[in-house]
Amino acid sequence: QVQLVESGGGLVQAGGSLRLSCAAAGSFNGINLMAWYRRAPGKERELVARILTRGMTTYADSVKGRFTISRDNAKNTVYLQMNSLKPEDTAVYYCAAAIRTVDGGHESVNDYWGRGTQVTVSS
Repeated sequence: QVQLVESGGGLVQAGGSLRLSCAAAGSFNGINLMAWYRRAPGKERELVARILTRGMTTYADSVKGRFTISRDNAKNTVYLQMNSLKPEDTAVYYCAAAIRTVDGGHESVNDYWGRGTQVTVSS
């Protein structure tokens, strides 16, 4: 089994910063892309940022210039540094990853999701 565990969420005032972390644990061969999604109250889930194994990144337009995604492959961990936070950033943030596992001599890739961490930004 593979699990993703997020941490770092909390309550912050507008203009403040938070750093989210997500660590993968369990039995796997490696991790391909990792990403952060979020779901605000009454809204659809949206992709916030993603990062490939060697560091290529993409961001939602709404967070460009404010958020930075990074990863530490040795620690199987992805981070989301969030600066200049706005009330509209309030959401549950979910970590996702495409993870390689092996069964016998066969390798497969599957998507895994964390349980989510709450980020609340007050005005």
